[in-house]
Amino acid sequence: MRAVIQRVSRASVKINNKEISSISEGILVLLGIEKEDSKSDADYILDKTINLRIFEDDQSKMNLSLLDVSGEMMVVSQFTLLGDCAKGRRPSFFRAEDPVLANELYEYFVSEGSAKVKKLACGKFQEMMQIELVNNGPVTILMDSKKSF
Repeated sequence: MRAVIQRVSRASVKINNKEISSISEGILVLLGIEKEDSKSDADYILDKTINLRIFEDDQSKMNLSLLDVSGEMMVVSQFTLLGDCAKGRRPSFFRAEDPVLANELYEYFVSEGSAKVKKLACGKFQEMMQIELVNNGPVTILMDSKKSF
């Protein structure tokens, strides 16, 4: 499982130019689900994400987590994170999980996250979306559950 974690001042998701969800200060998670990913991969990425100390404390040091600042989280499924560009000029997505299985893990991640954060908003699986965000910092962290164990 791969994730791009961005600290944001705000973020929103639109489908057909209609806003379907939004958050204020918090974290935007772009989530790519790979073949053979499991709930343990989702648990790992979720735990790391909500406990990452990427928010500033009183001394302007990144020392606080999403939970510490009662921040909000947005989760957007993004299979293109698994694109392999090693050969040719067109990415290959052979490592991306089957959509039915990927959606199950995405929904699991969203459900588990909802129980742990102040507010969780999300995109819509397999939809063409427009994501708007204000990256605060900028702070962007890449995670891969396979490289972390």
